[in-house]
Amino acid sequence: MDKDMRVGTEERVSVEFESYSHNEQFARVVTAVFVARLNPTLEELEDIKTAVSEAVTNCVIHAYEDTVGIIRMELETREKELTVRVRDWGLGIANIDRAREPLYTSKPSKDRSGMGFTFMETFMDRLEVTSEEGEGTMVEMKKLIGEANLEYKAV
Repeated sequence: MDKDMRVGTEERVSVEFESYSHNEQFARVVTAVFVARLNPTLEELEDIKTAVSEAVTNCVIHAYEDTVGIIRMELETREKELTVRVRDWGLGIANIDRAREPLYTSKPSKDRSGMGFTFMETFMDRLEVTSEEGEGTMVEMKKLIGEANLEYKAV
């Protein structure tokens, strides 16, 4: 078997796109194609795509508000672990703990549910959010794929 085709090979990809709402779908497709090499279950794949959608949507709605900015998405695999980083250079988050509370939204007038970070945390194994006001935000999510996930959650 070709070395590049083995499960567990370390790989990474980075893509940048503008903060238009239709690029949320683009991010989902790129993620699905990238993670497919780990042979995820359909449920794992849907969980990952949902988490990516939430992270990208947060950039579109909150980071750049009514302007267009750049979103960088980095995907990395190491063995059976997927790492997804979604980064913006927008407004930043004043209070990350508050923003991570279920049902909290800073945009109630835009019909936001306030569940973005909750979904990311629920559908991925690990979530880390770093942000600085006026400098932007980075969301890093990790998920173990397949049988490795059972061992990961037991630790």
